Amino acid sequence: MKILILGGDGYLGWPTAMHFSQRGDEVAVLDNFAKRRWELEEGVEPLMPTPPLQRRAKRWKEITGNEIKPFIGDLCNHRFVYNVLREFSPDAIVHYGEQPSAPYSMQNRTTAVYSQVNNVTGTLNLLFAMRRHCPDAHLIKLGTMGEYGTPNIDIEEGWITIQHNGREDTVLFPKRPGSFYHLSKVHDSANIEFTCRIWGMRATDLNQGVVYGVDTSTTELHSDLRTSFHYDHVFGTVLNRFLVQAAVGAPLTVYGQGGQTRGFLNIRDTIRCVEISVDNAAERGEFRVFNQFTEQFSINDLAEMVARVSKSQGLSVEITHLDNPRIEAEEHYYNAKHTLLTDLGLNPTFLSDEVLSKMLTTVRANCDHVDADVFAPQISWSGRNA
Repeated sequence: MKILILGGDGYLGWPTAMHFSQRGDEVAVLDNFAKRRWELEEGVEPLMPTPPLQRRAKRWKEITGNEIKPFIGDLCNHRFVYNVLREFSPDAIVHYGEQPSAPYSMQNRTTAVYSQVNNVTGTLNLLFAMRRHCPDAHLIKLGTMGEYGTPNIDIEEGWITIQHNGREDTVLFPKRPGSFYHLSKVHDSANIEFTCRIWGMRATDLNQGVVYGVDTSTTELHSDLRTSFHYDHVFGTVLNRFLVQAAVGAPLTVYGQGGQTRGFLNIRDTIRCVEISVDNAAERGEFRVFNQFTEQFSINDLAEMVARVSKSQGLSVEITHLDNPRIEAEEHYYNAKHTLLTDLGLNPTFLSDEVLSKMLTTVRANCDHVDADVFAPQISWSGRNA
């Protein structure tokens, strides 16, 4: 297949590109390196240096003989997007190419507007370009479980059947996101569903849980192929942050009471879920939603697991609770369905002590330049930063 990865320089995009290239697909990646610019703005950087995309692609070809073709440009430039789709003519498009951070979007008016304009406009440009140049291509869009929020009912996979005043209908599950970033994802989902219904597009919306993990089978092949593992308060996910804090002897910082419960999955399972979606395409006119996670944990659960594994490696670990900078329920009902990907063949990687221990060992071997000042949250949902 011909597969185009949007956001191919990123934490998930680069290992996904290598995975499809390794299995024999023709792969191209698109990126404008905005994430690297945001890192400079925020004064943060990945745990391990991440080589430029072009150097990683060159190294990949040297090691495997397979080419990953880079397209450098911005999804918000519609002419660029049209040109790429006309030239490459993909069978499938994997869309990671958005501003991915809830804290970044809540920082101030500028970052909130930027997050929504960048994410929504880029996706709309892509949809129009697909209609023009590859209307039969399958769009695999990385959404987020954060679109749903924490409703007091079970979360279905995208759609819910309701009865009201004696009548019944199946509608998109109601959304109650918790940040301007998550709101942008809701707008994306609505726009994509609309184009499937009106234009006959085919799309899979992967409502992804919180991703953790340091490496994959392909990033381990050479140091030039590593991906951008973040541990900071802006772009780092909670388990990744806890692992780095444990490695350098810093307290594990739990926001608020720590009862917040979310879905989680290993980075290797992210790639497998995307692969399953690519290999089992949606039908024309179908907007399909998969809840992409493998397990549910509270923040306290994760902190206790990291503390236990850290102590087994001889580390002294303290768990501390900070005032929660976010406005969110800290004790709540959470039960999200996630069976469709398993039905299609996903064999989950569960978060065992063995998996955590391997991750912690890798982090400890690469923590010489950790900046402990970026652990503490500095962005408040209250709006006082605006």
